[in-house]
Amino acid sequence: MKIAVKKTAAAAMLTALTVAMSGFAVPIGASRCYPVQHLVNVVCAVFLGPVCGVMTAFSASLIRNLMGTGSLLAFPGSMVGAFLCAMVYKKTGRLWLTYLGEMTGTGILGGMLCFPVATLIMGREAALFTYVIPFLMSTACGTVMAAILMGALEKSHAFDYLKNILEAG
Repeated sequence: MKIAVKKTAAAAMLTALTVAMSGFAVPIGASRCYPVQHLVNVVCAVFLGPVCGVMTAFSASLIRNLMGTGSLLAFPGSMVGAFLCAMVYKKTGRLWLTYLGEMTGTGILGGMLCFPVATLIMGREAALFTYVIPFLMSTACGTVMAAILMGALEKSHAFDYLKNILEAG
């Protein structure tokens, strides 16, 4: 699969932004939540698509874990959210459904997928829905940030400009 250089560069910059902002974590329950990851998931969904979105989420989670600023729970939450919101945007082109896709993918599905990671890999006691509420709270915060950003980009006409640049590359 051939990925355009512009999209790859944009994905790398968004990965770097996510890692750089990993100090902005909100402890919610048993997990550390990163609203910037959810913001980046939506940006990737809209401008880069599902492949780059999942690659960005995986790369940011991996780097944060290697640096000690993340946890293994970042993988299922961020990657499922990135995939689902990108697929929703690709199929519908509607931002509000994309936001809902991010919240469903990360908050509900990703939160539930943390159960086997927490119990089998991390050795923690957890129930199936242990991480759903904390992840929903985190993704709600990040998704609101993304909605504000997307609204500003649309209002300034930068939204269409960025879409055209990244689609041409």
